[in-house]
Amino acid sequence: MNSPVNLSILDVQNLADTRQIAIDRVGIKAIRHPVTVKEKTGAVQRTVAMFNMYVHLPQHLKGTHMSRFIEILNENEIEVSVENIQAILNEVANRLEAESGHIEMTFPYFINKSAPVSGVKSLLDYEVSFICEIKHGQHDIKVKVLIPVTSLCPCSKKISAYGAHNQRSHVTVTVSMQELMWIEDIIAMVEAQASSELYGLLKRPDEKYVTERAYDNPKFVEDMVRDIAGAFNREPRIKHYIVECENFESIHNHSAYACIYSE
Repeated sequence: MNSPVNLSILDVQNLADTRQIAIDRVGIKAIRHPVTVKEKTGAVQRTVAMFNMYVHLPQHLKGTHMSRFIEILNENEIEVSVENIQAILNEVANRLEAESGHIEMTFPYFINKSAPVSGVKSLLDYEVSFICEIKHGQHDIKVKVLIPVTSLCPCSKKISAYGAHNQRSHVTVTVSMQELMWIEDIIAMVEAQASSELYGLLKRPDEKYVTERAYDNPKFVEDMVRDIAGAFNREPRIKHYIVECENFESIHNHSAYACIYSE
């Protein structure tokens, strides 16, 4: 027979600590969990997110209850959106009796895009993170998106008789919002400022279109971040932002990089 559960087992992590040093963040890191993500259309995507979940630990406590983070993730199917991520964080802070908490979740997000000429549809994936903090009852929610695009070098175009070198670029934006913006809205704003956006599938007429579009729309890495920042400055739903761009150079063995922080 199995032995009865001993309910009197000492909870060591709940003991007092005498070092009088608080810990800013303590919790669990890099745990995968299935989630559903709400789309702008109202549909949902089933995906897997990587969670980091932390709380503040006051100086008088020895440890936090790590198992409660897992319990919260496993209690219900988690549907995640910018609208409800703060409810999950509230539950974490309440359950662990913490004055502040922090959740990061990163997941692949897919958009079904139509090629520019043929209209053929294909999925393109983007890396998305929701970052949410609560401190003294106040929430701060950020959305971070990595958007792959094409950039074409203006200098190469100017000096070359037979074309210009181009490359794939990764634009990473981190956005704090005044009001709700969908993932799709953020991606569309960034792609509009690239030499050309990317597609999962292109037919020959589409390839001609995107090649010529990039050639007609050359951008340095500096142009890319400035143009995106300008678009964000004109968007009233955006409060603060960070815009980063890395060009994976096709004629150099290094990347070009630029970054803008909003004031």
